Parts: sequence; C-alpha cells; structure tokens
Amino acid sequence: MPEPDYIPLYTAAQVRELDRLAIETHGIPGYQLMCRAGQALADGIARHWPAARRINVWCGPGNNGGDGYVVARLLQAAGSEVRVLSLSDPDRLRGDAAQAVQDFRAQGGQCTSFTSGLDAGAVDLHVDALLGTGLDRPVEGAIRSAIEALNAQSAPVLTVDIPSGLHADSGRVLGEAVQAQHTLTFIGRKRGLYTGAGVRCAGQVGFDDLGVPADICQELVADTLLVEQPAMGPLAVARAIDAHKGDFGHVLVVGGERGMSGAARLAAEAAARCGAGLVSVATRAEHAAGLNAGCPELMVHAVTGVADLQPLLARASVVVVGPGLGQGDWSRHLFESVLDSGLPLVVDADALNLLARDPCQRDNWILTPHPGEAGRLLGRTAREVGEDRFAALRQLVERYRGVAVLKGAGTLTMTGGEPVHLCARGNPGMASGGMGDVLSGVLAALLAQGLDGFEAASAGVFLHASAADLAARQQGERGLLASDLLPWLRGLLNERV
Repeated sequence: MPEPDYIPLYTAAQVRELDRLAIETHGIPGYQLMCRAGQALADGIARHWPAARRINVWCGPGNNGGDGYVVARLLQAAGSEVRVLSLSDPDRLRGDAAQAVQDFRAQGGQCTSFTSGLDAGAVDLHVDALLGTGLDRPVEGAIRSAIEALNAQSAPVLTVDIPSGLHADSGRVLGEAVQAQHTLTFIGRKRGLYTGAGVRCAGQVGFDDLGVPADICQELVADTLLVEQPAMGPLAVARAIDAHKGDFGHVLVVGGERGMSGAARLAAEAAARCGAGLVSVATRAEHAAGLNAGCPELMVHAVTGVADLQPLLARASVVVVGPGLGQGDWSRHLFESVLDSGLPLVVDADALNLLARDPCQRDNWILTPHPGEAGRLLGRTAREVGEDRFAALRQLVERYRGVAVLKGAGTLTMTGGEPVHLCARGNPGMASGGMGDVLSGVLAALLAQGLDGFEAASAGVFLHASAADLAARQQGERGLLASDLLPWLRGLLNERV
C-alpha cells in the first residue's frame, strides 16, 4: 500500500515569507535565487521544447521580469535567437531585477519596448515573465494589451512562476490572464495554480525549489494540501479471510424520480463496485424492475412515500440522497425522512437544492455540490463561487458543517479543523451527465467500510478522478461516460491493498 502523500500549497504571502527566510535566515542571496530560477527555466525549455530556437521573453516591471532577463541571457548564450519584449523601462528596475538587466546587456542583449499592436514575430516559444504572485487587482493598460497579444500568438507559452493576470491564492482571472502550456513555479507551490481557472491558465505545472532548504517550509503551516496519495484508513489492508458482507456496510441510495432512474443506478452500482457489502435503492415503483434487471446485485425497492422508506433506513448504515431525486412533494418528503434518520449521509444533486431551500446543519454528512449548487446553498451565483473557490468552500462548512466537496477543476474537500485537500486529477471528459452520481456512490462505499467523513471524501474524490483519467487514456476524453469509470474504480481500490 502506498504511503499517504500530501504536498503543501501556499498563498502568495506565505511564498514571500519563504523567500524572505531563504535570503535572511539561510543567507541565500536574492540574485542567486533569481539566477537559479532562470537556469531552471532554461533547463525546462531544453527538456520540453528542444527544437525551439526563436524565443520571445516578455518581461514585466518586477522580480518576475528579472527572472525573464536571466533566462533570456542564458538562452542567448546557448545559441538561441532571443527577443526581449519589455513592459517597463529596464533602466528603472531596482534590486535583483536591475542586476539581471545589467548582466543581460553585458552579454549583448537588447530590449524591445512593447507597444499595442507590436508584431511579436514568428517564434517557436514565448516566455511569460510579465507579472508575479503579488497581483491583487485587474490588469489594465499596457500589461493587459501584452497579455492579450501573447494569448493571440500560436506558439506555446512557458510562464514564469504563475500565469500573468492570475490570482495566486484563488485561481481567479484578474481581468485577463495568460493561457500557458506549461508553468514552472518556484520555492513553494501556489494554490491558485491547481483549481478553478488556474488549471486552464497554468497548463502543466512544474516545480523547482531553487535549492531552498526543506526545513524552511516546515516553519509555515499550509492551509491546503495537494493529494498525491490519499489515506485509505481500514481499506489500506487486505480483508480478513473470514470476512462477510455484513462487515462492509449497507448503502441505501434514495432517488430516481420519474425519468431519472439512471442517476440512482449509477450511484448504487458505484457503491457496490467500491466494496460496500450491500446496496439498496429506494426509487419510484415504475423503475424498480428495470434497475434490478440491469444490475441484479442491487436490492431495489418501490417507494411511494415515507412509510415505505422507513424499513429501508432501519437496515442501512449509510445513505446517498439526491441522485435523480427531483424536487417535488415525493422528493421532499423522502429527503426530510432521510434527514430525520440520523444516519451518515452523502448529499448530492436535487437533495442539495432541497437543502438550499431549507438549510440545516449536521456533522455526519458529506455535501458534494458543483459550483451552481454551491451558489444556491450560499445564496450566490456560480460565477461568484468560481471567483474564490476556497472562500466558498469555507463558507459551506461554516454554514452546514460536516464535510464539503466543491467539485470542478481542482476539486476541493474540507471539514472544520483540517487543511483543505485539493485533487488535481481528472479531465474535461468528466463534463458529462452522471459523473457526480458515481462520485456519491464511491463516497458512500468508503464511509460504509469504515473511513470517516473527511477521509472518505478526500480518498473518494481522488479515486473517482484517477479512474476518469485511466478511462480517458484508453479511448480519449470525448464521449467518456460515467459508467466507464466503474471497472477502473474497482482496480484502483484493490491496487491500494
């Protein structure tokens, strides 16, 4: 079983503190760090774009621009045809950035001032060194024009530390942001690179610690952790040889209003494929026979109202409520009965919309909203949720307690008193119906087998996204179905024993 592995993700203020500690406490000169960054960028270009010879380096007014002047000098020394497009007067730079310009010029380098409409020329690669992590307001003027011009180019873009125009903490685009194919970030990973619009802007993210001692990072506590290998609790060991189905919980899926039986089926089969001992479905009478025929391992029950549901709740250990539930009277009465049961819950889809109408708090549930559902739970728009996913997640936990999973690119998981867990796996093929239903079944199965709510949510999100990546790798992202994940989920779970 692989050991759990979590990588700290930092805010911009924390990375600035790491930088300060490296310089002041460990005596690493700031210009030496800048030169290491430039060398790391040059090495990355040689690795990812070995044929690139004509390279434009876009340099801004601060230390991020200084990194650009260093890499321009190194590339030029290596024989590349380098053009520096400057967005500020190089003679007005100060400190380490001024030294970078001086060394670049001493080697014969020249700068071209960027003006709107400037022809960037035919090149093999662009390097974005315009803005760093300190940006906290929308870009405008010449910088915005430069970002727009850069995004209009056809050649790939390598961005220095963070795409210019991206908020380092939230992953929000501040008016306009560079769309890069690759980002090389330094000293500490910025959390905004891994969620929301940051995923689209950053492209593939690489990291270089620039030789800063690891013990410096131990002086700061990161509030967000990138999940590389989740903790699997009791699922990390093989099952006992004399195990029986009663040892692994009984998941009840409540949902499947008329015309929406597929959602309940996906959640239920996902729970079964992820190891729940027993799985029952409470659904409309007209769906029962079809669901049983499609997956005979499920125990499907026709439920006309609360009286039919109560015996099923009495036998369940975990309930998934919401997949295909609807929002009519039948749906609302079942949802209220599930809430009254006191059982551990996974709340998804229409159950989240019902909860938004009549909010309450619980400690033993996992809420799994996408941004639209999160917006309804918080009385905000999906766009507002997307502008700061971390803040929205925190508000969900404060308002509803328990565990919240904010789905989307860079899914976030949080409960009170723990760092946010961020999953960077997954792919655009997951933008199809039923993916959330499968996730809810995965989470319920992990709960039923003994993981606590936060463990189940973090591990389940990781397994779900990883299964989608494996399925997409086999036949591509377009046309990926939620049910395509099921065999991969089973394999991933058993690999971890």
